[in-house]
Amino acid sequence: MATNLFVGNLPYTMDSKRLEEVFAQAGTVVSAKVISDKYSGRSRGFGFVEMSSEEETKKAIEMFNGKDVDGRPLVVNEARPREERPQQ
Repeated sequence: MATNLFVGNLPYTMDSKRLEEVFAQAGTVVSAKVISDKYSGRSRGFGFVEMSSEEETKKAIEMFNGKDVDGRPLVVNEARPREERPQQ
């Protein structure tokens, strides 16, 4: 079963392709997405990576949590389920 990771403190120059390349060092990446601002298109400094197995997920957390990438220490942990927001 694939597991989703939250990746915070990303360099603003990182895109989804580069994020996937970095996490591929820990195993098979199912998907990688850097979240961007819907108005400016600029990275918001975080993203999500889905690894193909629980073992690869744990390995990715061990390898990359606190690791310096392009001058910024990454924050990597398991993503929490998305909370429903009230309609405005």
